[in-house]
Amino acid sequence: QVSLVESGGGSVEAGGSLTLSCAASGGTSSFSIMAWFRQNPGKEREGVANIYLAIGDSYYADSVKGRFTIAQDNAKNTLYLQMTNLKPEDTAMYYCAANPGLSYPRLSPHSYNFWGQGTQVTVSS
Repeated sequence: QVSLVESGGGSVEAGGSLTLSCAASGGTSSFSIMAWFRQNPGKEREGVANIYLAIGDSYYADSVKGRFTIAQDNAKNTLYLQMTNLKPEDTAMYYCAANPGLSYPRLSPHSYNFWGQGTQVTVSS
């Protein structure tokens, strides 16, 4: 059974940094793509970054480009999201997602079948 468990969220001041982790287990060898999403109450889930696991090709939302970095550690079956220069508008619940196949659009929630429970990131001004 596939399990995605996020960690690393917390509260930081604007300009600070956080690194989120997503530990994957159960059938992870079938994953082709993984991604990070975020969501605030009453709003749609927003794609933040995605990576093609076989080649390490990454893709970012314009709102985080240059500040966030998605990375994978295949030996640990772990996905990371390094977040720097955080802004109050980055405040959200952050979710890890995965899919066996290559789906498009890369940052659409509909492209992913497996989801974690989320980790909260709060950025104060």
